[in-house]
Amino acid sequence: MWNQLGVLLLAAVPVIGRSDTSNPLTQGNDTAPWPNSVYSNATDTSNPVVAAGSKSNQTSPPWYPSPWGEGLGDWEAAYARARSIVSKMTLTEKVNLTTGVGWELERCVGQNGAVPRLGIPSMCMQDSPVGVRDTDYNSVFPMGVNVAATWDRGMAYTRGQGMGYEHKHKGSNVQLGPVTGPLGRVPEGGRNWEGFAPDPVLSGVLFGETISGIQSQNVIACGKHFIGYEQEHFRSAGNGFVYQVNESYSANLDDVTMHEMYLWPWMDGVRAGMGSVMCSYNQINNSYACQNSYVLNKLLKAELGFQGFVMSDWSAQMSGVASALAGLDMTMPGDIAFDSGTSYWGSNLTVAVLNGTVPQWRVDDMAVRIMAAWYYVGVENNYVPINFDSWTLDTYGYEHYYANEGYGVINEHVDVRNNHGAMIREIGAASAVLLKNVDALPLTGKEKFTGVFGSDAGPNAYGPNGCSDRGCDMGTLGCAWGSGTANFPYLITPGFAIENEIYNHGDGMYQAVLDDYAYSQAESVASQASVSIVFVNSNSGEGYISVDGNIGDRNNLTIWNDGDALIKAVSSVCNNTIVVIHSVGPVLLDSFVNNDNVTAIIWAGVPGEESGNSIVDVLYGKVNPGGKLPFTMGSSRKDYGADVLYKPNSGESAPQLDFTEGQFIDYRAFDKGGVTPIYEFGYGQSYTTFSYSDITIKKHNVGKYTPTKGSTSAAPVLGKVSSDASEYTFPEDITPVPYFIYPYLNSTSLKKSADESDYGVSGSIPANSHNGSPQPRLPASGVGGNPLLWDVLYTVTAKVTNTGKVAGDEVAQLYVGLGGPNDAIRQLRGFERLSIAPGKTATFTVDLTRRDLSNWDTASQDWFISDYKKTVYVGASSRNLPLKTVISGASAFN
Repeated sequence: MWNQLGVLLLAAVPVIGRSDTSNPLTQGNDTAPWPNSVYSNATDTSNPVVAAGSKSNQTSPPWYPSPWGEGLGDWEAAYARARSIVSKMTLTEKVNLTTGVGWELERCVGQNGAVPRLGIPSMCMQDSPVGVRDTDYNSVFPMGVNVAATWDRGMAYTRGQGMGYEHKHKGSNVQLGPVTGPLGRVPEGGRNWEGFAPDPVLSGVLFGETISGIQSQNVIACGKHFIGYEQEHFRSAGNGFVYQVNESYSANLDDVTMHEMYLWPWMDGVRAGMGSVMCSYNQINNSYACQNSYVLNKLLKAELGFQGFVMSDWSAQMSGVASALAGLDMTMPGDIAFDSGTSYWGSNLTVAVLNGTVPQWRVDDMAVRIMAAWYYVGVENNYVPINFDSWTLDTYGYEHYYANEGYGVINEHVDVRNNHGAMIREIGAASAVLLKNVDALPLTGKEKFTGVFGSDAGPNAYGPNGCSDRGCDMGTLGCAWGSGTANFPYLITPGFAIENEIYNHGDGMYQAVLDDYAYSQAESVASQASVSIVFVNSNSGEGYISVDGNIGDRNNLTIWNDGDALIKAVSSVCNNTIVVIHSVGPVLLDSFVNNDNVTAIIWAGVPGEESGNSIVDVLYGKVNPGGKLPFTMGSSRKDYGADVLYKPNSGESAPQLDFTEGQFIDYRAFDKGGVTPIYEFGYGQSYTTFSYSDITIKKHNVGKYTPTKGSTSAAPVLGKVSSDASEYTFPEDITPVPYFIYPYLNSTSLKKSADESDYGVSGSIPANSHNGSPQPRLPASGVGGNPLLWDVLYTVTAKVTNTGKVAGDEVAQLYVGLGGPNDAIRQLRGFERLSIAPGKTATFTVDLTRRDLSNWDTASQDWFISDYKKTVYVGASSRNLPLKTVISGASAFN
């Protein structure tokens, strides 16, 4: 039954996260500054950049109206076409574009309504950020964390291009990826592997390149998850398996941390032309992400100038009117509870426009944003009909799966792989990080006796897809678990690839013990082996699946399946033991890293379908390892600082995740605490050696920074909405599919169509939310932020020489110390992967932009360069920085 406005809430669904109980539309937005601590707890009043931290139960302020897309940047032509087509639509047709049809009611994991009268098909939204989920004859690409380990812009783009190609040719129009939320605040975070790295610059660059690659294939990239989504425990009401909660957790963070860390990579995504953004399950400062007017309206749409559309995560929409006014543009999968047949939008959004609780221009803007993204990436001229089904791999079945209607061919088994296996193998090898090597690698293939150990070297006994959404840890770890997965066409295991390598050389012995706990058998083989290779792993995933008691998030950073014990057993009898780690993130190495019999360690991440071939390329020297760690390997869990909240901490209210560490996560936390890691962020060895020299810095003649000024245009109103409700009732020539979400009214009575009285809205609409007049532009605004942030102020160069005997890749890195009392000691600002022949020298070049040298000012709500001295470091990792130079007077660019 519909409650209150008839378009806002179900009676069975409480008004969640609401701080103003007298206002059913506030939904967690308060009038206090965001957060109050930024202003009242400043420790350095002379410096507007303060380490304000965060506090439980702080609130997110309202920010209205929702900015309407204007066609900024290179979106102008797409907007002209979108406005033209939307102006021809009826209200129900516009609403149909915004509302998903319901879970399992069409062939993709999400589809919106079509506008057949104007030739607009239903858009197919399909996971995942590693390939096309829930189908066949597709590839499984390396995980995002592996792309980060390559530190290679070109590989990020190429991988995005490959995934986009496969989505397009399966008929998927919106790829639900890439990911930069989670950023990686906590090392055990279940979905960190879907994203890139716990550094905003590395993540932002690779996020933007991946988006560009995907959209080059006429597929809309959907960046996710916006924002503060940093753990799986308590992400949704009732989620937790052990501990049930009534509300999703609240990520509580201050304004500086938001801008300098979590929002930073989204600037790169918007600047790259990202067509869609998925809002997350969690709350931000106690207001749900998909109806948080501050983060959607102010940060994303007004400040970053996002021109595409905001889509809810699946069932992350918590209200009707409130979410519409707060900036949500499309609801997925459309129904409130899966297969419920009820929706916050659909017919209720139609009612909301007709009764005036949602202004027409807001629905027009939703439809324009959706269609603009469609035109911007060129879907209409490159449209491929859907040729797969997410709910079954059978050839024949029901098009409307849950309703058991529309029987026919639903899976054409189209092979879309396009020889992507070669690229996947290359990225897998390029992302392998050589952590330790004491004259052990590369191998020759002619070793007298090679022993291979551990279940991670072998196959899953149930097959590579034997566990739904990869929700187990059996066999080699080629893909972690959850909705960010895809079905393997095959999975080359390390054991198979190594055995094949030895076979091809025609001599040598190979034996494998794939039981992690068969210590006596492992010792028997290892005692005979000239080289022993132990494969171990550590896994994680999305919180709707629990594996071995790990509810999405890892319970700890230990190696799974008692891998430390297996390494100990093998290395106790073999003095040439190589350890290969497949893991989603950091693991603890302290039990074996200093073991003299462990002669080499490789972190190989989660490399996708070509896993075994990729690691063989590195082990046997076909590829010189050039990967660098995209995170820190510490000696204990406590070294990382921030941790997963594993138990509720707030009674019946939302669990409170206080980001009190601010920007100090991963290597920044280690540096601040003076903690020595085992292997630092950016670390990685090679089969050759490199030296750094001759740092130079050139200052450019660039003007001063000026805040963005002026006003927007007025909100366009496209077409007319009739006051005659009969024009929006259910058409007689349509036979409704059960549970399907439609935009049509059940009656000419708006009250009856909303299933309950529209009790009156006086005083219930958030102030300014209906204001369609021109709005002042924010000082920091532009497409991706104020365009002057990308002015190049300085160019830094350095020489990198290959001082060894073989060709290799070196990832040169540039860090900047901004110098303020609340700044990190150093933070990544540039990198480049260089291929260098032995004895040759390459030039490493980084352009330092205004953004790179800026801090966020909470008072002016803009970026500025502080007066503190800036120190530039160049080297091979975050702790190996032999070159240094100083920038003085950079604040003159303000």
